[in-house]
Amino acid sequence: MDILRTPDERFDNLPGYDFAPRYATVDGLRMHYIDEGPRDGPVVLMLHGEPSWCYLYRTMIPLIVEAGFRALAPDLIGFGRSDKPSQQSDYSYQRHVDWLWEWVEHLELRDIHLVCQDWGGLIGLRHVAEHPERFATVTAANTGLPTGLMKMPKAFLRWQEFSRTSPEFDIGRVVQGGTVTDLSDDVVAAYAAPFPDESYKAGARIFPSLVPTSKDDPATPAQQAAWKSLMAFHKPFLTAFSDSDPITRHGDQFFRKMVPGCKDQPHTTIQGGGHFLQEDCGPELARVVIDFIGT
Repeated sequence: MDILRTPDERFDNLPGYDFAPRYATVDGLRMHYIDEGPRDGPVVLMLHGEPSWCYLYRTMIPLIVEAGFRALAPDLIGFGRSDKPSQQSDYSYQRHVDWLWEWVEHLELRDIHLVCQDWGGLIGLRHVAEHPERFATVTAANTGLPTGLMKMPKAFLRWQEFSRTSPEFDIGRVVQGGTVTDLSDDVVAAYAAPFPDESYKAGARIFPSLVPTSKDDPATPAQQAAWKSLMAFHKPFLTAFSDSDPITRHGDQFFRKMVPGCKDQPHTTIQGGGHFLQEDCGPELARVVIDFIGT
């Protein structure tokens, strides 16, 4: 496996981002994460998705720390300041699950308050299902846990093909396309900063194609097992989807129907947010998370 590592100077002077980098080794790969707030405080674990990185949580982290929590936001392998295996074939759904879990165990995290969006949910909810004793609450925002048994829209299948094969994959433009906010040029550039050229984008390119879309997908048995576990998960589970995400629209209703922990929780729809609601409505989502954990 050939590994690429984004030069540190690519992360200098990014707008709104001045967190100290921290690193752990998982499966021989360097994994970057933000770790702010009291080390003995309740753990709020924030997981990003495709094709973003922990920069997505920059407006939420200070508010969560101010509320007395320990804020953790890792970069998934292939993203941000984490190492980037250079071939699309180096990545699989299971590898992402295993890489992140090795990191969780390395930090000895327990009583985790999970906040997950996009692929952060596909990975994080697998952990909740497989290790429910490690989690205290879940906040699911614009995410899902597909099994491959439901037919996916043609638009998503086209997105899989485009991301995998297009001559140029503009990360900043993808993030801009998933927001309601008109992002400044320097913020768009910050999302693209981890990827100096196309050779660094194997993980970002293959991620959509790792979403199970058929019953023959290698991830389908594990996904079905995860749902069986989630259907017996009684700890507090909150949905905080945004109002303007065409990708995950109505996914919150499915969680509320299927997960027992959703019962009687203060579910909310965050107004004015696209798919990347952390970018559009970060402070609002942070307050939802803080209030939910506090109650």
